[in-house]
Formats: sequence, C-alpha cells, structure tokens
Amino acid sequence: MITLQNIEKVYRTSTIETLALNNINLSVEKGEFLSIMGPSGCGKSTLLNVMGLLDEPSKGDVKIDGKRASGLPDKELSRFRNEKLGFVFQSYHLINDLPVLDNVELPLLYRKISGSERRKLAIEALEKVGLSNRMKHYPSQLSGGQRQRVAIARAIIGKPAIILADEPTGNLDSTMGNEIMDILMNLNKNEGTTIVMVTHDENMSKKTDRLVRLFDGSQVM
Repeated sequence: MITLQNIEKVYRTSTIETLALNNINLSVEKGEFLSIMGPSGCGKSTLLNVMGLLDEPSKGDVKIDGKRASGLPDKELSRFRNEKLGFVFQSYHLINDLPVLDNVELPLLYRKISGSERRKLAIEALEKVGLSNRMKHYPSQLSGGQRQRVAIARAIIGKPAIILADEPTGNLDSTMGNEIMDILMNLNKNEGTTIVMVTHDENMSKKTDRLVRLFDGSQVM
C-alpha cells in the first residue's frame, strides 16, 4: 500500500541544513499494522508526513496504492490524499467551535456528497468508536480519550485504505490508551485498514504486526 524508495528529507535555512530523513526504503503491505519508534527528533513524524503526502521528500519516490505521488499537481494530490488517507494526531486537531458531528463530517466536505449522506456517514463513524451519544457535544466537553475517538471517527468517515496515526495514545493514560489501540486494531483486523502508527510506547508497538525503528533520520531496523 505504501512504498518509499531512497527517501531523503532536508530542511534548509540561510544558515543551517538539517537532514531529517536519510535513505529510507520501506514498504507497508495492504492490511498491515506498522509501528514506528525512535527517540524524539529522529524523524518519525517527518516520515509519517511524507507517507501522508503532507510533506514532499527532497529526494526519492513515494507510491501509495501503486500510484506515484511525487510531482502530482496540488489539486490532484489533495483529492488523492482525501480519498486514500485518514489522519489521527496526538493533539486531536478538532475545531472547538463545532460540535462532534460536524467535526467528523469535515473530510466529506471536499467530496460530492449530500448533507444528509454526510450526516449518515458521520453517525456511523461515531457508532464505530462508541461515541454516538456525544455527537451534539463540543470538544471542550469531552475527555482526552473521547476527543481521540472523535478524531478516529473523522479519520475513518471517508473509508480510507490507510490510516496514519501520530502518537494517538501519547496524551492519554494507560486505560484510555488501550481503548484507542483496541479501536485501531479492530479497524485493522476486521476492516482490513492499513495502519502506520508513530509511538513512544513499547507496549503499544508490541500489539502491531511490525516495528520500524529510526535513529537520527535513518532506519536502524
């Protein structure tokens, strides 16, 4: 589902050059649950952003579901990302002024889908994460675990083939973290969703199919 070939990412300013990713070669199979670990600043989030087509590599090729993403026009890239990928972030990235249901609907605003169909799909997504009784609440009225469930519902509403999760349990206690992992594992095992997760938690990584470690921008295992 994801193929990275000879990926390099360099950040440059007028005075300094930082090599964030160095010669990354990685394939993620359809239906795989992959975790990425490494110390802070090693390039984990940068790698996830490259996989998610949010950041373009300085060198190398990215293929998603067999399609070469490098060089696609911005409009086509946005559409492709919206259809193929779902994102879950450590800090949730919910809009506080919108109720839960409207937050979940957001990815579908970029598709030709009626308001009633968007609402139906949002309710279904919230049911999958066990939050159908909170759809009229606002993010500020929810616990951290509930907000992360909303973020997952938003990620899956468009039925993406791939979910990219950046520290999805990082802000949660162990009980809430395990509940979020159970939801992700259920999506992976029962719906065949390919998942790539950045984590600092060894216990969470042991629940996934495979672990990749980074150190100073390079893949070490």
